[in-house]
Amino acid sequence: MKINAEQIQALGLAVIHVEMQAVEALIPRVDGHFVAACELMLACRGRVVVTGMGKSGHIAGKIAATLASTGTPAFFVHSGEASHGDLGMITQQDVVLALSNSGETAEILTLLPIIKRLGVPLIAMTGNARSTLAKFASVHIDVSVVQEACPLGLAPTASTTAALVMGDALAVSLLETRGFTRDDFALSHPGGSLGRRLLLLVSDVMHMGVQIPCVEETALISAALLEMTQKKLGMTAVVNRLQQLVGIFTDGDLRRMLANNVDIHQDTIGSVMTPHCVVITAGILAAEAMRIMEQKKINALCVVDADNHLIGALNMHDLIHAGLL
Repeated sequence: MKINAEQIQALGLAVIHVEMQAVEALIPRVDGHFVAACELMLACRGRVVVTGMGKSGHIAGKIAATLASTGTPAFFVHSGEASHGDLGMITQQDVVLALSNSGETAEILTLLPIIKRLGVPLIAMTGNARSTLAKFASVHIDVSVVQEACPLGLAPTASTTAALVMGDALAVSLLETRGFTRDDFALSHPGGSLGRRLLLLVSDVMHMGVQIPCVEETALISAALLEMTQKKLGMTAVVNRLQQLVGIFTDGDLRRMLANNVDIHQDTIGSVMTPHCVVITAGILAAEAMRIMEQKKINALCVVDADNHLIGALNMHDLIHAGLL
């Protein structure tokens, strides 16, 4: 059957509407059972072991990853593998979170006697409050949906979305309750641009020592230009005899200087520099340095200590090279 673009668009929108309704139906279910599940995980001295099969297994894996990255130690155990040795990963200090839309997944039901023998609390997330899994659980969270977005009613769609959203609600509620901070989050996300934005300091990327383009304010402009050319940062810091920063001279200053009657072999850099320039300290986040550059529309910054002594320099290219964009 051939369908046109409008019909395809309508089909896509219908799926989204069904899933929106499934998510909205979760609101009254963030109730006492939800709180009890959070309390079990907060009291857990081991790990939250998340398990599931099929599409529920994929959602369980994502929930485990979200919990682990937001302050609740967790890992995923495949229900099918659990009865073939992986059950040994579960200890008496743990809490099990089991996902099954039907609540009758055979591979999960097989584990129930062992979970009971270990005395491990079980949180069940199902679409059937009367199911075996729901009745066995210490706490049951209802994630049932009226219909799947799949027109055949077969492919898990709205049901997996509902489970995923409820998992996020659990993870974020635990995050807030634990007082989990941005710094805590950064420690579990050291890789990628997110980790770099949360962990990388100016001191990690700035140029130091002989790498800093720097001249004294009494130096000739020609000497400053040579310093800029050699150090290749598009700027030079200008200091007094005590090595305290008094200004900066950039490529932009050079272009403006050319419009005036300036003798680079006679005039000093102090006469054409930008005084009272924007500075930063080494201990701030590199991402904050980038924000300052973007806000001030500048491409370079000098780094100073508490006594305004020059200790470093960096430009926008350093931050881009560090992966902050």
